Amino acid sequence: MEILHTTRPSPLVGLDDIPMPSEDAARAQALVARCPVAAVTPLHAATAIATEAGVRDVWIKDERGRMGLGSFKALGAAYVIASDAQEGDITARTYVTASAGNHGMSVAAGATAFGASSVVYIAQTVPETFAARLGEQGAKVIREGETYEQSLLAAGKAAEVNGWDLLSDGSWHGYTERPHRLMEGYTVLMAEAIEQLPEVPTHIFLQAGVGGLACACAALARQAWGDGPRIIVVEPEAAAALYGSVQAGRAVESTGPVSEMGRLDCKMPSLVALRGLARDADAFALISESEGHAGAGLCMVAGLGSSPSGAAGVSALMALSEAQREELDVTAQSRIFCVLSEGPA
Repeated sequence: MEILHTTRPSPLVGLDDIPMPSEDAARAQALVARCPVAAVTPLHAATAIATEAGVRDVWIKDERGRMGLGSFKALGAAYVIASDAQEGDITARTYVTASAGNHGMSVAAGATAFGASSVVYIAQTVPETFAARLGEQGAKVIREGETYEQSLLAAGKAAEVNGWDLLSDGSWHGYTERPHRLMEGYTVLMAEAIEQLPEVPTHIFLQAGVGGLACACAALARQAWGDGPRIIVVEPEAAAALYGSVQAGRAVESTGPVSEMGRLDCKMPSLVALRGLARDADAFALISESEGHAGAGLCMVAGLGSSPSGAAGVSALMALSEAQREELDVTAQSRIFCVLSEGPA
């Protein structure tokens, strides 16, 4: 595992027009609470993992049952669509997106719940089982491109041609309003965790694809606890979008191969997330494919079955070398917070 240590805030250029992430968890909680299937997800004290990691505590926020959709993504796109529905009738609207995983489920479920339509573009590498799940949620599924980025280009073009609403979980210059609101939805899980945690964690390990989850959690953690916890953002070696951008001092695209951590295999960061994490994160870590599988395996043994993407925070904790533990001040007395972001793939 590689770790890039930073001094907050990390200097970045070219993001002056990009907003900082929302910290309005109260607004998000109030709207999410109106959903009939909304419920607080559990926080587990993972004693077996803490023992294996050689730390005092490991607390894991378990998002596998969020609103019956299997991941934290239920709080994102569906939250944006619910916000739109508060402002007026959306039954004639079509939401279009690209998805490498659970984001598409949130778009489809949200659109169906409020009588709108949804179209989800997926890459050729996305399993057919996931395409079927999207169809069950009411989405029209279109395969386009070999990568998530190619699917996203196709979704953007379809939005322009058909007058549809593009609802991406990434953000870029000229497209920030919807992803900014979407990330606000993710603050719900961190607001819950802040209430559930028995003590302030010393370290927070947060996995990242485009970075929305990590950014929302980090922003709330800093709001609640200031400089106390060390926040480490975790990505696959094959998709060093945030790591590479912070290292370069500007947004750059990763050029790695396809990662088996498919939900995190995003080559370009969300610019809102990049700006927020440059302010809030202390380090950026890259885990190998084998390290990702090892962490998921440990979670499975501990009764917390997940995918290498969903367990990537735990994977990074377990992959720390002695030198890296010393650099991050991870000791036998450390209290670690991680998010189990999805169930088994």
